Amino acid sequence: MTRASRLTESASAVFEVLARAGSATRPQLATLARLSKPTVSSAVVELESVGLAAHSGTASGGTGRNAAVYRLGPAAGAVLAVDLGPALTRVRGCALDGTLLAEATGSRANAADAVREALDALPPGTPLRTVVVAVGDVTARDREGTGMRPATAKAGPVFDAMAVALPPGVPVHLENNVNCAALAELHEGAARDRHTFGYLRIGVGIGLGIVVGGQVLRGANGAAGELARLPYPWDDHADPRQEALEEYIGARSLLRRTAEAWRDADGPCPGTAERLFALAGEGQATARALVGRHAVDVGRLAAAVTAVLDPGLIVLGGSTGADPQLLPGVRTELERLSWPTEVVSSTVGDLGTVVGAARLAVARGVQTVTDAPGVKH
Repeated sequence: MTRASRLTESASAVFEVLARAGSATRPQLATLARLSKPTVSSAVVELESVGLAAHSGTASGGTGRNAAVYRLGPAAGAVLAVDLGPALTRVRGCALDGTLLAEATGSRANAADAVREALDALPPGTPLRTVVVAVGDVTARDREGTGMRPATAKAGPVFDAMAVALPPGVPVHLENNVNCAALAELHEGAARDRHTFGYLRIGVGIGLGIVVGGQVLRGANGAAGELARLPYPWDDHADPRQEALEEYIGARSLLRRTAEAWRDADGPCPGTAERLFALAGEGQATARALVGRHAVDVGRLAAAVTAVLDPGLIVLGGSTGADPQLLPGVRTELERLSWPTEVVSSTVGDLGTVVGAARLAVARGVQTVTDAPGVKH
Protein backbone atom coordinates (compact mmCIF):
# COMPACT_ATOMS: atom_id res chain seq x y z
CA MET A 1 0.00 0.00 0.00
CA THR A 2 1.24 3.49 -0.85
CA ARG A 3 1.52 5.64 2.26
CA ALA A 4 -0.50 8.83 2.00
CA SER A 5 1.54 12.04 1.95
CA ARG A 6 1.39 14.22 5.01
CA LEU A 7 -1.32 16.83 4.60
CA THR A 8 -2.13 20.08 6.33
CA GLU A 9 -5.46 20.31 8.09
CA SER A 10 -6.95 22.48 5.33
CA ALA A 11 -5.76 20.09 2.60
CA SER A 12 -7.33 17.18 4.49
CA ALA A 13 -10.62 19.05 4.71
CA VAL A 14 -10.59 19.91 1.01
CA PHE A 15 -9.72 16.30 0.09
CA GLU A 16 -12.71 15.01 2.08
CA VAL A 17 -15.02 17.49 0.35
CA LEU A 18 -13.64 16.65 -3.08
CA ALA A 19 -14.12 12.93 -2.42
CA ARG A 20 -17.77 13.50 -1.50
CA ALA A 21 -18.46 15.87 -4.39
CA GLY A 22 -16.60 13.97 -7.09
CA SER A 23 -15.62 17.21 -8.80
CA ALA A 24 -15.80 20.88 -7.83
CA THR A 25 -14.40 24.34 -8.52
CA ARG A 26 -12.34 26.21 -5.95
CA PRO A 27 -15.28 28.48 -4.99
CA GLN A 28 -17.45 25.39 -4.52
CA LEU A 29 -14.75 23.74 -2.40
CA ALA A 30 -14.50 26.87 -0.27
CA THR A 31 -18.25 26.82 0.36
CA LEU A 32 -18.43 23.10 1.09
CA ALA A 33 -15.34 23.06 3.31
CA ARG A 34 -16.25 26.37 4.98
CA LEU A 35 -12.79 27.74 4.29
CA SER A 36 -11.62 30.99 2.77
CA LYS A 37 -10.80 31.06 -0.94
CA PRO A 38 -7.07 31.73 -0.36
CA THR A 39 -6.91 28.79 2.07
CA VAL A 40 -8.62 26.50 -0.45
CA SER A 41 -6.28 27.65 -3.22
CA SER A 42 -3.27 26.74 -1.10
CA ALA A 43 -4.87 23.40 -0.19
CA VAL A 44 -5.57 22.57 -3.84
CA VAL A 45 -1.98 23.34 -4.80
CA GLU A 46 -0.80 21.07 -1.99
CA LEU A 47 -3.10 18.24 -3.10
CA GLU A 48 -2.08 18.61 -6.74
CA SER A 49 1.61 18.49 -5.83
CA VAL A 50 1.24 14.98 -4.37
CA GLY A 51 -1.25 13.68 -6.95
CA LEU A 52 -4.28 13.67 -4.66
CA ALA A 53 -6.16 16.23 -6.79
CA ALA A 54 -6.09 16.96 -10.50
CA HIS A 55 -7.46 19.58 -12.87
CA SER A 56 -10.31 18.11 -14.93
CA GLY A 57 -11.60 20.99 -17.06
CA THR A 58 -13.40 24.29 -16.65
CA ALA A 59 -16.91 25.42 -15.81
CA SER A 60 -18.65 28.68 -16.68
CA GLY A 61 -19.59 30.78 -13.68
CA GLY A 62 -22.51 33.14 -13.26
CA THR A 63 -20.27 36.13 -13.93
CA GLY A 64 -19.17 34.74 -17.29
CA ARG A 65 -15.74 33.73 -16.01
CA ASN A 66 -14.46 30.19 -16.37
CA ALA A 67 -13.48 28.36 -13.20
CA ALA A 68 -11.11 25.41 -13.02
CA VAL A 69 -12.75 22.11 -12.03
CA TYR A 70 -10.89 19.59 -9.86
CA ARG A 71 -11.30 15.90 -9.18
CA LEU A 72 -9.34 13.33 -7.20
CA GLY A 73 -5.89 12.64 -8.57
CA PRO A 74 -4.30 9.27 -9.43
CA ALA A 75 -2.54 9.03 -6.06
CA ALA A 76 -5.88 9.11 -4.19
CA GLY A 77 -6.15 5.40 -4.77
CA ALA A 78 -8.97 2.90 -4.57
CA VAL A 79 -10.70 0.60 -2.11
CA LEU A 80 -12.09 -2.91 -2.29
CA ALA A 81 -15.42 -4.24 -0.95
CA VAL A 82 -15.94 -7.99 -0.61
CA ASP A 83 -19.23 -9.72 0.16
CA LEU A 84 -18.47 -13.25 1.37
CA GLY A 85 -22.01 -14.52 0.82
CA PRO A 86 -23.26 -18.02 1.65
CA ALA A 87 -22.95 -19.11 -2.00
CA LEU A 88 -21.36 -16.26 -3.97
CA THR A 89 -18.53 -13.81 -3.43
CA ARG A 90 -19.11 -10.34 -4.88
CA VAL A 91 -16.28 -7.84 -5.14
CA ARG A 92 -16.28 -4.15 -6.02
CA GLY A 93 -13.34 -1.83 -6.52
CA CYS A 94 -14.13 1.88 -6.15
CA ALA A 95 -12.29 5.17 -6.33
CA LEU A 96 -12.41 7.32 -3.20
CA ASP A 97 -15.20 9.40 -4.74
CA GLY A 98 -17.32 6.24 -5.02
CA THR A 99 -16.82 5.72 -8.75
CA LEU A 100 -17.08 2.03 -9.64
CA LEU A 101 -13.78 0.84 -11.12
CA ALA A 102 -14.06 -2.94 -11.07
CA GLU A 103 -16.51 -5.76 -10.34
CA ALA A 104 -16.10 -9.51 -10.00
CA THR A 105 -18.28 -12.42 -8.90
CA GLY A 106 -17.29 -15.96 -8.04
CA SER A 107 -18.25 -18.88 -5.85
CA ARG A 108 -17.62 -18.60 -2.13
CA ALA A 109 -14.98 -21.31 -2.40
CA ASN A 110 -13.13 -19.29 -5.05
CA ALA A 111 -13.29 -15.94 -3.26
CA ALA A 112 -9.57 -15.34 -3.82
CA ASP A 113 -10.03 -15.57 -7.59
CA ALA A 114 -12.80 -12.96 -7.53
CA VAL A 115 -10.59 -10.64 -5.46
CA ARG A 116 -7.68 -11.07 -7.90
CA GLU A 117 -9.97 -10.37 -10.85
CA ALA A 118 -11.16 -7.11 -9.32
CA LEU A 119 -7.64 -6.06 -8.38
CA ASP A 120 -6.40 -6.75 -11.91
CA ALA A 121 -9.18 -4.55 -13.31
CA LEU A 122 -8.09 -1.48 -11.31
CA PRO A 123 -6.08 1.15 -13.22
CA PRO A 124 -2.37 0.19 -13.19
CA GLY A 125 -0.46 1.69 -10.31
CA THR A 126 -3.56 2.60 -8.29
CA PRO A 127 -2.73 2.38 -4.56
CA LEU A 128 -5.17 0.24 -2.58
CA ARG A 129 -6.15 2.14 0.56
CA THR A 130 -8.34 -0.32 2.44
CA VAL A 131 -10.55 -3.41 2.14
CA VAL A 132 -13.93 -3.99 3.77
CA VAL A 133 -15.13 -7.60 3.98
CA ALA A 134 -18.79 -8.30 4.75
CA VAL A 135 -19.32 -11.55 6.66
CA GLY A 136 -22.08 -13.08 8.72
CA ASP A 137 -20.43 -12.99 12.14
CA VAL A 138 -17.95 -10.38 13.33
CA THR A 139 -18.74 -10.39 17.03
CA ALA A 140 -15.29 -11.77 17.87
CA ARG A 141 -12.06 -10.90 16.09
CA ASP A 142 -8.43 -11.92 16.09
CA ARG A 143 -6.01 -9.18 15.08
CA GLU A 144 -2.84 -10.10 13.24
CA GLY A 145 -0.82 -7.12 12.06
CA THR A 146 -3.06 -4.86 9.99
CA GLY A 147 -5.71 -7.49 9.31
CA MET A 148 -8.58 -9.07 11.16
CA ARG A 149 -9.96 -12.57 10.93
CA PRO A 150 -13.57 -13.60 11.59
CA ALA A 151 -13.78 -15.97 14.54
CA THR A 152 -16.71 -17.96 13.15
CA ALA A 153 -15.56 -21.39 11.97
CA LYS A 154 -17.61 -21.07 8.77
CA ALA A 155 -16.13 -17.78 7.58
CA GLY A 156 -12.59 -18.18 8.88
CA PRO A 157 -11.06 -20.57 6.30
CA VAL A 158 -12.71 -18.74 3.37
CA PHE A 159 -11.50 -15.41 4.72
CA ASP A 160 -7.96 -16.72 5.15
CA ALA A 161 -7.88 -18.03 1.57
CA MET A 162 -9.21 -14.73 0.24
CA ALA A 163 -6.75 -12.66 2.28
CA VAL A 164 -3.83 -14.31 0.48
CA ALA A 165 -4.92 -12.49 -2.71
CA LEU A 166 -4.67 -9.04 -1.09
CA PRO A 167 -1.55 -6.86 -1.29
CA PRO A 168 0.46 -6.99 1.96
CA GLY A 169 0.00 -4.16 4.43
CA VAL A 170 -3.47 -3.06 3.30
CA PRO A 171 -5.85 -2.54 6.25
CA VAL A 172 -8.71 -5.08 6.25
CA HIS A 173 -11.93 -4.30 8.11
CA LEU A 174 -14.75 -6.73 8.82
CA GLU A 175 -18.39 -5.66 8.84
CA ASN A 176 -21.63 -7.51 9.40
CA ASN A 177 -23.25 -8.26 6.06
CA VAL A 178 -26.73 -7.23 7.21
CA ASN A 179 -25.39 -3.87 8.41
CA CYS A 180 -23.87 -3.33 4.96
CA ALA A 181 -27.18 -4.08 3.27
CA ALA A 182 -28.94 -1.68 5.65
CA LEU A 183 -26.54 1.08 4.59
CA ALA A 184 -27.35 0.38 0.94
CA GLU A 185 -31.08 0.67 1.69
CA LEU A 186 -30.44 3.95 3.55
CA HIS A 187 -28.54 5.62 0.73
CA GLU A 188 -29.82 3.96 -2.42
CA GLY A 189 -32.82 1.81 -1.60
CA ALA A 190 -36.20 1.58 0.08
CA ALA A 191 -35.15 3.55 3.18
CA ARG A 192 -33.64 6.53 1.35
CA ASP A 193 -34.02 9.68 3.46
CA ARG A 194 -35.40 7.64 6.40
CA HIS A 195 -32.99 8.21 9.28
CA THR A 196 -34.40 5.47 11.52
CA PHE A 197 -35.48 2.02 10.33
CA GLY A 198 -34.85 -1.69 10.63
CA TYR A 199 -33.58 -3.85 7.78
CA LEU A 200 -34.88 -7.38 8.42
CA ARG A 201 -33.11 -10.03 6.36
CA ILE A 202 -34.80 -13.39 5.96
CA GLY A 203 -33.07 -16.09 3.95
CA VAL A 204 -30.98 -19.09 4.88
CA GLY A 205 -30.39 -17.17 8.11
CA ILE A 206 -32.00 -14.16 9.77
CA GLY A 207 -30.56 -10.83 10.83
CA LEU A 208 -31.42 -7.23 11.56
CA GLY A 209 -29.63 -4.06 10.51
CA ILE A 210 -30.54 -1.20 12.85
CA VAL A 211 -30.21 2.37 11.61
CA VAL A 212 -30.80 5.17 14.13
CA GLY A 213 -30.23 8.80 13.24
CA GLY A 214 -28.68 7.79 9.93
CA GLN A 215 -26.04 5.60 11.62
CA VAL A 216 -25.82 1.82 11.91
CA LEU A 217 -26.14 0.63 15.49
CA ARG A 218 -23.50 -2.02 16.14
CA GLY A 219 -23.75 -2.53 19.88
CA ALA A 220 -21.11 -2.98 22.58
CA ASN A 221 -19.98 -6.34 21.16
CA GLY A 222 -20.73 -5.61 17.52
CA ALA A 223 -23.69 -7.97 17.81
CA ALA A 224 -26.70 -5.62 17.62
CA GLY A 225 -29.37 -7.19 15.44
CA GLU A 226 -28.25 -10.81 15.88
CA LEU A 227 -31.81 -12.12 15.91
CA ALA A 228 -30.61 -15.70 15.72
CA ARG A 229 -29.64 -15.35 19.39
CA LEU A 230 -33.16 -14.52 20.53
CA PRO A 231 -34.32 -17.18 23.03
CA TYR A 232 -36.50 -19.75 21.23
CA PRO A 233 -38.67 -21.66 21.84
CA TRP A 234 -40.46 -20.38 24.94
CA ASP A 235 -42.10 -23.60 25.97
CA ASP A 236 -42.64 -25.58 29.16
CA HIS A 237 -41.22 -28.69 27.52
CA ALA A 238 -38.22 -27.28 25.62
CA ASP A 239 -35.32 -25.10 26.65
CA PRO A 240 -34.32 -22.21 24.35
CA ARG A 241 -31.29 -22.93 22.17
CA GLN A 242 -28.94 -20.56 20.39
CA GLU A 243 -29.97 -20.03 16.78
CA ALA A 244 -33.11 -22.14 17.20
CA LEU A 245 -35.23 -19.24 15.93
CA GLU A 246 -33.07 -18.99 12.82
CA GLU A 247 -33.49 -22.71 12.27
CA TYR A 248 -37.27 -22.29 12.46
CA ILE A 249 -37.64 -19.26 10.16
CA GLY A 250 -34.72 -19.88 7.80
CA ALA A 251 -35.11 -21.19 4.27
CA ARG A 252 -34.03 -24.74 5.15
CA SER A 253 -36.93 -25.16 7.57
CA LEU A 254 -39.29 -23.59 5.05
CA LEU A 255 -38.26 -26.22 2.52
CA ARG A 256 -38.58 -28.99 5.11
CA ARG A 257 -42.15 -27.89 5.89
CA THR A 258 -42.78 -27.73 2.17
CA ALA A 259 -41.68 -31.35 1.73
CA GLU A 260 -43.92 -32.42 4.62
CA ALA A 261 -46.99 -30.58 3.29
CA TRP A 262 -46.56 -31.35 -0.41
CA ARG A 263 -48.96 -33.83 -1.98
CA ASP A 264 -48.52 -36.01 -5.04
CA ALA A 265 -51.35 -34.12 -6.71
CA ASP A 266 -49.38 -30.86 -6.34
CA GLY A 267 -46.76 -32.00 -8.84
CA PRO A 268 -42.98 -31.99 -8.32
CA CYS A 269 -42.04 -30.68 -4.89
CA PRO A 270 -40.03 -27.45 -5.12
CA GLY A 271 -36.43 -27.94 -4.05
CA THR A 272 -35.62 -24.28 -3.58
CA ALA A 273 -37.34 -21.36 -1.90
CA GLU A 274 -37.24 -19.49 -5.22
CA ARG A 275 -39.25 -22.26 -6.90
CA LEU A 276 -41.72 -22.34 -3.99
CA PHE A 277 -42.34 -18.60 -4.29
CA ALA A 278 -42.64 -18.89 -8.07
CA LEU A 279 -45.36 -21.53 -7.72
CA ALA A 280 -47.14 -19.39 -5.14
CA GLY A 281 -47.05 -16.51 -7.58
CA GLU A 282 -48.65 -18.75 -10.18
CA GLY A 283 -51.50 -19.50 -7.77
CA GLN A 284 -50.58 -23.04 -6.72
CA ALA A 285 -52.67 -23.61 -3.58
CA THR A 286 -50.19 -25.51 -1.37
CA ALA A 287 -47.37 -23.15 -2.26
CA ARG A 288 -49.55 -20.14 -1.48
CA ALA A 289 -50.46 -21.61 1.90
CA LEU A 290 -46.82 -22.25 2.77
CA VAL A 291 -45.75 -18.76 1.72
CA GLY A 292 -48.65 -17.32 3.68
CA ARG A 293 -47.56 -19.17 6.81
CA HIS A 294 -44.01 -17.98 6.28
CA ALA A 295 -45.32 -14.40 6.08
CA VAL A 296 -47.05 -14.84 9.44
CA ASP A 297 -43.80 -16.06 11.03
CA VAL A 298 -41.86 -13.13 9.57
CA GLY A 299 -44.62 -10.80 10.77
CA ARG A 300 -44.22 -12.07 14.31
CA LEU A 301 -40.49 -11.50 14.15
CA ALA A 302 -41.15 -8.00 12.80
CA ALA A 303 -43.47 -7.41 15.74
CA ALA A 304 -40.67 -8.36 18.16
CA VAL A 305 -38.35 -5.92 16.38
CA THR A 306 -40.99 -3.19 16.54
CA ALA A 307 -41.62 -3.76 20.24
CA VAL A 308 -37.95 -3.09 21.01
CA LEU A 309 -37.03 -0.43 18.44
CA ASP A 310 -40.23 1.27 17.27
CA PRO A 311 -38.39 1.96 13.99
CA GLY A 312 -41.31 3.37 12.02
CA LEU A 313 -40.13 1.44 8.96
CA ILE A 314 -39.06 -2.15 8.39
CA VAL A 315 -37.41 -3.09 5.10
CA LEU A 316 -37.67 -6.79 4.27
CA GLY A 317 -34.65 -8.24 2.49
CA GLY A 318 -32.92 -11.54 1.92
CA SER A 319 -33.53 -14.41 -0.47
CA THR A 320 -37.07 -14.99 0.80
CA GLY A 321 -37.76 -11.82 2.77
CA ALA A 322 -37.52 -9.50 -0.23
CA ASP A 323 -40.30 -11.27 -2.14
CA PRO A 324 -43.32 -8.90 -2.30
CA GLN A 325 -45.67 -11.86 -1.77
CA LEU A 326 -44.77 -11.72 1.93
CA LEU A 327 -45.86 -8.12 2.41
CA PRO A 328 -49.63 -8.58 2.98
CA GLY A 329 -49.18 -11.32 5.56
CA VAL A 330 -46.32 -9.56 7.35
CA ARG A 331 -48.24 -6.30 7.53
CA THR A 332 -51.39 -8.00 8.83
CA GLU A 333 -49.58 -9.93 11.57
CA LEU A 334 -47.49 -6.94 12.60
CA GLU A 335 -50.59 -4.76 12.80
CA ARG A 336 -52.33 -7.41 14.92
CA LEU A 337 -49.46 -7.64 17.41
CA SER A 338 -47.96 -4.16 17.53
CA TRP A 339 -48.45 -0.50 16.66
CA PRO A 340 -48.55 0.93 13.13
CA THR A 341 -45.23 0.40 11.32
CA GLU A 342 -44.56 0.73 7.61
CA VAL A 343 -43.26 -2.44 5.94
CA VAL A 344 -41.72 -2.46 2.46
CA SER A 345 -39.60 -4.78 0.34
CA SER A 346 -35.92 -4.19 -0.31
CA THR A 347 -35.10 -2.44 -3.57
CA VAL A 348 -31.32 -3.02 -3.66
CA GLY A 349 -31.62 -6.78 -4.05
CA ASP A 350 -28.69 -9.20 -3.93
CA LEU A 351 -26.14 -6.43 -4.49
CA GLY A 352 -27.11 -4.62 -1.29
CA THR A 353 -24.35 -6.09 0.86
CA VAL A 354 -21.46 -5.30 -1.50
CA VAL A 355 -22.92 -1.84 -2.26
CA GLY A 356 -23.06 -1.02 1.46
CA ALA A 357 -19.59 -2.48 2.02
CA ALA A 358 -18.27 -0.27 -0.77
CA ARG A 359 -19.67 2.81 0.96
CA LEU A 360 -17.89 1.85 4.16
CA ALA A 361 -14.69 1.11 2.26
CA VAL A 362 -14.75 4.52 0.57
CA ALA A 363 -15.24 6.28 3.91
CA ARG A 364 -12.35 4.35 5.44
CA GLY A 365 -10.19 4.92 2.38
CA VAL A 366 -10.63 8.68 2.63
CA GLN A 367 -9.73 8.43 6.30
CA THR A 368 -6.46 6.65 5.50
CA VAL A 369 -5.46 9.67 3.42
CA THR A 370 -6.60 12.43 5.77
CA ASP A 371 -5.51 10.70 8.99
CA ALA A 372 -2.10 9.55 7.79
CA PRO A 373 0.51 9.55 10.58
CA GLY A 374 2.30 12.83 10.93
CA VAL A 375 -0.41 15.04 9.42
CA LYS A 376 0.60 18.66 9.94
CA HIS A 377 -1.83 21.06 11.60
